[in-house]
Amino acid sequence: MQEVLIAMARGLVDDKDAVQVTVDDSNPREVVFHLVVAEEDKGRVIGQKGSKARAIRTVMSAIAAKEGKRSRVEID
Repeated sequence: MQEVLIAMARGLVDDKDAVQVTVDDSNPREVVFHLVVAEEDKGRVIGQKGSKARAIRTVMSAIAAKEGKRSRVEID
């Protein structure tokens, strides 16, 4: 799952090396992804009115649902 999020984020940003994802799976029913991008690329990942961020969260929720979990993506 983490690789999918990294691939999506790298496709949106200019500074591809700054993309980092950490995973918090301490809760057995929920996975929390912390996406870190360069400051100047945050707008590209979030999108106008949050449309891209919403799409990223939808894709990650669908992937997590296959494993019987919930997911949350936090853009830091």
